[in-house]
Amino acid sequence: MTNTEKVHFVVNHFINEAGLRLHMNSVPLATASVIYHKFFRENSLQQYDPYLIATTALYLAGKEEEQHLKLRDVVNVCYRILHSTKPPLEMGEAFMSLRDTVANCELFVLRMLQFKISFQHPHKYLLHYLKFLKDWFEPYKWETTPIARSAWTFLKDSYHGNLCLLHKPQHIAVGLIYMALECHGVEVPLQSSVAIPWWKVLTDDITEDIIKDIIEVVIRTYEIETLA
Repeated sequence: MTNTEKVHFVVNHFINEAGLRLHMNSVPLATASVIYHKFFRENSLQQYDPYLIATTALYLAGKEEEQHLKLRDVVNVCYRILHSTKPPLEMGEAFMSLRDTVANCELFVLRMLQFKISFQHPHKYLLHYLKFLKDWFEPYKWETTPIARSAWTFLKDSYHGNLCLLHKPQHIAVGLIYMALECHGVEVPLQSSVAIPWWKVLTDDITEDIIKDIIEVVIRTYEIETLA
């Protein structure tokens, strides 16, 4: 594990915590993490404050995903998380300075990303694929094995790392379902009698190597968590 990976993990945990306090939905929250990861794919931690970029990413994601957040709320929530032992930020010079810094950073981040902050996420594919697989299982088996819950948890946690930059959203969705099935020791019914495996039915351009890599990236993210 590199120090850079550790920092990005911790900062994305901050993004997640701030997003929850701001009542952001899962897709805007995912967009915030992708903005952050894309920014630091091209820039180093030595050049820019990761928490400023993260705060700006939250504000931008709310705009992009039409879950508009007040800049005042974003600044206050992020400040409170970073300075939990200090009194809440009051209207005044300090608040105005932070607000203006984030507002200026917004345009800077947009320029760095060439104004491309609209992303396809795995969420809609994961929802569709899980509904499709559910019909293959006996109702009792599906309801008593938390395959869907585990897959959604893996997706949420994956944004602490850079999986979102490495693979197509369709492939990520399939890889996380595969990982959930493996974790619970469950096999998709009737696989021995079909010519095409279930994961190939869902998206025909995926391979076992891609699935393996997705799972390895998620496992590495969890390993970082134990050391962060």
